[in-house]
Amino acid sequence: MKLKSLMLGAAAAAAATTAQAADLPVAPEPVDYVRVCDAYGARFYYIPGTETCLRVGGRVRTQFVVNNVLDGGNWGDRDADGYSWLARGYLFLDARTATEFGTLRAFVSMYGDSVSNGTDDASNSGFAMDNAYIQWGGLTAGRLGSNFDIFTGQVFMGVVGRDWSDTVLNQIAYTAAFGNGFSATIALEDRTARQVGAYGGSRAPDVVAALGVSQGWGSAQLSGALHQVYPDVANNNATGGEDNMGWAIGGGVVVNIPMVTPGSNIFFQGFYADGALAYIGAGDTEGGITVSDYVGDDTSTGYSLSAGAYIQATSTIGLALDGSYMDVDQATGNTDFNRYAIDGSVKWEPVSGFELGADVGYANTQADGGDDVDELLFGVRLQRTF
Repeated sequence: MKLKSLMLGAAAAAAATTAQAADLPVAPEPVDYVRVCDAYGARFYYIPGTETCLRVGGRVRTQFVVNNVLDGGNWGDRDADGYSWLARGYLFLDARTATEFGTLRAFVSMYGDSVSNGTDDASNSGFAMDNAYIQWGGLTAGRLGSNFDIFTGQVFMGVVGRDWSDTVLNQIAYTAAFGNGFSATIALEDRTARQVGAYGGSRAPDVVAALGVSQGWGSAQLSGALHQVYPDVANNNATGGEDNMGWAIGGGVVVNIPMVTPGSNIFFQGFYADGALAYIGAGDTEGGITVSDYVGDDTSTGYSLSAGAYIQATSTIGLALDGSYMDVDQATGNTDFNRYAIDGSVKWEPVSGFELGADVGYANTQADGGDDVDELLFGVRLQRTF
């Protein structure tokens, strides 16, 4: 009996011990918590399990623009839109990894639009790729702003187009940094983004080179480009199969003026093009005038000059003004013209990353020996960047 009692007691004790163990908390699995990455500035963090730093950001923008209110403009045409209304959302992704050859970076920015301009919103909505590129050491490949472009404006909105090059395109480039802010870039860029007039299929990319300096006083750049003028079949037959080499040069400087207020600056730039009018800011039509890089064997030439200023009036209010002038001498058979534009804005940033502003712009396009076309537009914008 004693042995039986001992065995029953041991069994009961073992059962109680097992029950108590089942009630104890289970140790959690190890967690790889997100770590802050301060190697590339604020708001980067390490992707768990990697040595890659990622920054995620975005922007929401909404704006309302009153279209040309002058005689002959939108408000004088019953079938033309008197206003346009835009809502746009951006997403930014910036991933960087340190390597023995320098930082390996991948950057993506994309946006979706909802545009109201006389038709149903849904039919004017869509998504687009803004930038998508890889950088490794001095190498850059993908879609981003042209290396030829120098300064693309001070104003908050830019309700009228100004006369300079501001083009995002596919490219591959190499930049050599020499120290003390000096650098040199050589690039191959998509020719199809620089065609003015009727072109054939793509053959050779544009060759772009730039020399730049960026220091405490500001920055400066000299740019040059070679551009294949490649007419379409109809125009090529008319010229006996002749192609031309277009080219463009430009230079500009941005000067900081902290003696006025910190954050204030002024800029000046000028461009000249022969058979490559996109590099001075010209499009296929200007003020109702048909524009082309060529007519027959002859190429069109032109230049543009521009300047602007940004004044940080207070810690939250910024004032900006842009002005430009373009003069184009088209190839024989097309109309010569000149155009000037001026645009000004005021911007208020009551909270970091949240901006409200208003913009007004005027432009005039004058055909050689003909009538001119005036434009006057107004706009307001709200924008939140995070």
